Amino acid sequence: QDAYALRCIPQVHGAVRDALEFIKSKVDIELNAVTDNPLLFPEDEAVISGGNFHGEPMALPFDFLGIACSELASISERRIERMVNAALSNGLTRFLTTEGGVNSGFMIVQYTAASMASENKVLAHPACVDSIPSSANQEDFVSMGTTAARKAGTILENTRSVLAYELLTACQAIDIRRQTGRQGTGLSPAVEAIFNRVRREVPYMEEDRELWPDIQAVEAMVRSGELLDIAWELVPDFQ
Repeated sequence: QDAYALRCIPQVHGAVRDALEFIKSKVDIELNAVTDNPLLFPEDEAVISGGNFHGEPMALPFDFLGIACSELASISERRIERMVNAALSNGLTRFLTTEGGVNSGFMIVQYTAASMASENKVLAHPACVDSIPSSANQEDFVSMGTTAARKAGTILENTRSVLAYELLTACQAIDIRRQTGRQGTGLSPAVEAIFNRVRREVPYMEEDRELWPDIQAVEAMVRSGELLDIAWELVPDFQ
């Protein structure tokens, strides 16, 4: 049987997508919410100091965003490990090398992905559970939503990088499969198109070289959304 990082992709990725939909729905609500304090009701000649300013409705979703993105990075890092580790890669070369360990660039890619995934796990600890009272205990329970949002932003950027590393690693693995004639050489039309898009800017790594230009190029593709456009063009129902 395949490892969970492969066999459970629909379940894990699907759960992350569900989380993102929930978070988006809360953002949509709060963008149109009344957050002033006090609220003025001229018709009733009333001035009410309520709690509509409180950030809890977004603190929880922002913490959830960090957790969901952290999970996506973690499972992606595990797939990178399976590609570079000859004991797990089902016939791929060690660290995706072509000359017996001369090029170790993808070892660094895996190490960097693991470091980012580890940082995400620390940052994913919910901020909203650590309320710190202030203002002479008048503001005795605050949301810590700003901290949650800032941490979620860092986790999101780390996750985008890890996904780019997985794409870069997968393209190298595809080329090695095709050269060696091992199983798994065929790709779906959408994946083939994405592979070709990457290879237009990032050539196959036959000899060891600095990988940072390749990493930056693939990260830019991931962040721009152009790879999603390619998928949607060939698979209109892709979600």
